[in-house]
Amino acid sequence: MGCSASMYASGKRKKTSIPEVVVYVPSMRIPAQSDLQRPLRGLILQDLVDRLACLRNQIVLVAEDTGGSAVAELRRALEEYLPLLIGLTKKAMLNLSEANSLMIPKDHSGSGIRVVSSDCKRDSVDLLLKGSGCLVFCVREITAHLPPDIKKKFSEVFQDGVLEAISIQALGQGTEIQLGLAVESQKASLSVKRRLACEQLIYFSQAYHCLSESNTSNMHGKKHLCFIKWKFLEAKASAYYYHGLILDKGTEPACHVTAVCCFLAADGLLSESKKACLTFCLTAPVTRSPPLWGAMKHLHQKIPEVAARKSQMYGYLLEEEKALQAPPDLPDFQLSLAPDDYLLPEIDSAWDRNKWEIQSQPLKEHPKDSEDETETE
Repeated sequence: MGCSASMYASGKRKKTSIPEVVVYVPSMRIPAQSDLQRPLRGLILQDLVDRLACLRNQIVLVAEDTGGSAVAELRRALEEYLPLLIGLTKKAMLNLSEANSLMIPKDHSGSGIRVVSSDCKRDSVDLLLKGSGCLVFCVREITAHLPPDIKKKFSEVFQDGVLEAISIQALGQGTEIQLGLAVESQKASLSVKRRLACEQLIYFSQAYHCLSESNTSNMHGKKHLCFIKWKFLEAKASAYYYHGLILDKGTEPACHVTAVCCFLAADGLLSESKKACLTFCLTAPVTRSPPLWGAMKHLHQKIPEVAARKSQMYGYLLEEEKALQAPPDLPDFQLSLAPDDYLLPEIDSAWDRNKWEIQSQPLKEHPKDSEDETETE
């Protein structure tokens, strides 16, 4: 419910601003203008109709004026609107949008150095898990029960496969943030870092599978697919790098050869991920990638260095093998992160009134097309 692209008034020019993207939010949309008064008149109490219309208009105005960036204001309006709406018969994307805002580095000191605090990173993980839970609830409890003819009218970005992909993507990005925190921690072992990198890879592999089976021919679908591919390649490079470091601790020559194969695979995947990042940024709508952060800030330098050093160090072993081995299979881990359980809020108390006195107009026996016209012979 909102749109990240600004809407400009005709005849006015605004300075173009290309947003930075850490957490990709593909399907925020501004609600269309709608008159709730006419279809609900006579069906429910007038004050309920007025409140529903007022809150919906407030959401539309805030979304249009801010392009969906006023997360706090939109959240308050939605939290007040949703209980009313439930009694008559949306929230996940705001969590992802807020997580993206928290992960954009900020320079508060004026030094030109932009830093994301550890607290912001942990808050972002919480928001991503909440957003993932909302989307899972939407797929399992709402869209799954809608008739096919209704679902066909949905935009492509609201297909079940797309919503499921975004939900899994949120878990992958939560794991990506956790890996970054592990890299920054002196207490985190190589095994922990490898496990997080492999889990991140599994999440993005699942998200890519869900998205590739959906219709991604639209603008947002193409960009979303580019984003998942970029993150998939980054995760695979990280996984092979940490797997290689662990294998390299072995004492047998075969361990070192296999480790070198992992490092070289990581280096190649890192190069591919840089190209995929550029493709994502240039795919419409154009965006910018933020400065390197988390594990990638460390690995963009370490992977090429280690790959070059280790391949020189164990070059003689590679010569003895006569041919470069394919990189080994990565270990499989049980996934740690899961979507938060989401429950709809309680129905607004306005719906609990025992007696409703709704004034209704009696049906006329013989309605005419136009009663104002005078009858002529």
